[in-house]
Amino acid sequence: MAEMKTTVHYGGNDFFIGISPAGHAQVMETNGDRASAATPIELLLIAVGGCMASDVVDILRKKRQIVSDYKVKVVGERREDFPRSFKSIKLHHILTGESLSENAVKQAIELADSKYCSVAATLRPTAEISVTFEVVEVIDHSNRTELEELERS
Repeated sequence: MAEMKTTVHYGGNDFFIGISPAGHAQVMETNGDRASAATPIELLLIAVGGCMASDVVDILRKKRQIVSDYKVKVVGERREDFPRSFKSIKLHHILTGESLSENAVKQAIELADSKYCSVAATLRPTAEISVTFEVVEVIDHSNRTELEELERS
């Protein structure tokens, strides 16, 4: 069993500084009205998106798929009663690449969601996690002639 340790310091004025095991600092705040840093619950949504996206990129790299742009839109719905945990989390993956296989993307997302993303696995007992995706094709225009470009306009 691998143990991880972090430290959270109170910085005053509703700010906290989290220190990762590698020594990286992350500022958090609990005054949502000020909105000058992410709240801990916002960081949880960022964490699940980042965890799943990094797994997807790694799987696609092994499948020799080239991703030129990738973003994950994450929407979480919280319960009304305290501790106001997440009831559901929806992740919508938008991947861009030239000749990016939709089937490879689907398989990578399914594997990341069901097997590899430890953040999603941690949240899944209390939150319903759903994933959707879209693939945006990039067309290489470098071989087009000037005439072809004019015909398109």
